[in-house]
Amino acid sequence: MRVDEVLHRFVADEADLLAAVDPALGPVAGEVEASVAVGKRLRAAFCYWGWRAAGQPDSDALVRAAASMELVHAAAVVHDDLIDDSPLRHGRPTAHTALRETVRQHPRPVDAARSLAMLVGDLLVSLAGQLFATSGLPAAYLGRARPLWAALARDLIAGECLEILHTGAAPDTTASLKVVRYKTAKYTVEQPLLIGGLLAGAGDRLRAGYSAYGLPLGEAFQLRDDLLGLFGDARHTGKANADDVRGHRPTALLAETWRVADRPERERLRALLGRPDLDEEGLESVRAVMRRLKAPERVESMIAARVEEALGALDELAVPAPATRALTALARAVAVRAS
Repeated sequence: MRVDEVLHRFVADEADLLAAVDPALGPVAGEVEASVAVGKRLRAAFCYWGWRAAGQPDSDALVRAAASMELVHAAAVVHDDLIDDSPLRHGRPTAHTALRETVRQHPRPVDAARSLAMLVGDLLVSLAGQLFATSGLPAAYLGRARPLWAALARDLIAGECLEILHTGAAPDTTASLKVVRYKTAKYTVEQPLLIGGLLAGAGDRLRAGYSAYGLPLGEAFQLRDDLLGLFGDARHTGKANADDVRGHRPTALLAETWRVADRPERERLRALLGRPDLDEEGLESVRAVMRRLKAPERVESMIAARVEEALGALDELAVPAPATRALTALARAVAVRAS
């Protein structure tokens, strides 16, 4: 895949430069490379088709610019895993977990590993801007899209902050959906589309259509992620199933469960949510309450409604047929997946 080729070559070169500063930096450079080793590359795909849907031809320079979206995502993942203290991502140890061995001689190895991981994420943000700026697209094109980078970063950070602020609070569906929109939906679908469109010179109407398609689809993506996080097969998701429950995170799945739960069910949930020592039996007890109250079915309905809304918005856009087919397929891929 072209995006993979760009990412792997670019990040490998940057990791080599980092490691060349001092041999001790080798493991840190390794985590920078590991951060982009695998991925769905959805953000790059939406950026690419935002460009093509505006009538522009295929372009290697645009592929490089689109690949920069994946570095934003890689940074967000490293930071998110750090915030949530998640042990696994894509079936391998997260950066802050993997780096503990590197600092085993440190007086506070866990804190030191977390600090190194934070800096890995910070470097990835910087590299995203560098790859975008050196993509090879004309400066005038890049100038059209550059202001949206500030909005992308602001919205992503707002979503992360909201998740932290609502963690452990009484579950609320409206609050959870706002976290979904800002933490994931905007930077996963809407903003990559808009950046691709702005690079291509898309007008106001087309960009409004991108938002009408991208926001509900991005929300569907995160709602699916919430379901997979608790009910998915960890062998496919590559994540620990208990993370959201142990962290008492403000997912829409939990909020929908809480909304219809009676007093005994809420008391049962209170006894289990947020427990770092939660075992498989306790986790299954939470799942049982959710199944009994049909919360997964309601979240499935929310996903279906958002995909339908997104495809309806796409139908309203007069974009080239290849772009329509690609954006339709991407919508299906976002909603129906096992990882």
